[in-house]
Amino acid sequence: MKKLILSLSLMLSLSSCNSQNIGNILKQANDVLVGNANGVLTTDEIGRGLKEALTVGIKNSSSKASALDGYLGNQSIKLLFPPEAQNVEQKLRQIGLGAECDKFITALNRGAEKAAAKAVPIFVDAITQMTIQDALGILKGEKDAATNYLKRTSTTALTAAFAPVIEESINATGATRLYGDIANTYNKIPFTKKVNPDLKQYATQKAIDGLFLLVAQEEQKIRENPAARVTDLLKKVFANQ
Repeated sequence: MKKLILSLSLMLSLSSCNSQNIGNILKQANDVLVGNANGVLTTDEIGRGLKEALTVGIKNSSSKASALDGYLGNQSIKLLFPPEAQNVEQKLRQIGLGAECDKFITALNRGAEKAAAKAVPIFVDAITQMTIQDALGILKGEKDAATNYLKRTSTTALTAAFAPVIEESINATGATRLYGDIANTYNKIPFTKKVNPDLKQYATQKAIDGLFLLVAQEEQKIRENPAARVTDLLKKVFANQ
């Protein structure tokens, strides 16, 4: 459609212009088509703008998550007892072992907070690999399109990086031993649903889920709140959605 309009405009203009103006008209038409006209984004600007947006978002998210109480103090991402063990927690609290449950939960979240510091270089690598097609799809996509892109491209690497950090942390605090004892004892009770004693797998996945939730929140800020667009390029790209 853009090319058709430009062609018609050129035909009308050329019929009334002298040869000196023809070159200017052709240049203006080309500027629009390649995106160099005022207010029109080039594909390069879109790509660079979205990479800036993602970099800002992941740095903010990782900083929040890796801070003390980044997970523990945020009810949206706080790690709790695994769902299949919540009835175990309830019984422990009923018999006066609430403090032990709290220690266990704190240990889980400290592990997640420590692991979150490993996220930035992994995300940056995924951003570096982004193609212009990826960028255009994100700009025109849903409000969480950038977050979903990072999920697709980063989850495997995040899991590999998070798992050993979380394992080390929850081993050091005794959370692994405590949970293993709880799970194995509970699993001996007849006619009960068995509890998975693999705490590392659960904690790793929940830590990654929480980090992506923070990334999604940062993406929403950048899309909807002009004040969150901290560079001129971000302002230009997201003003033209």
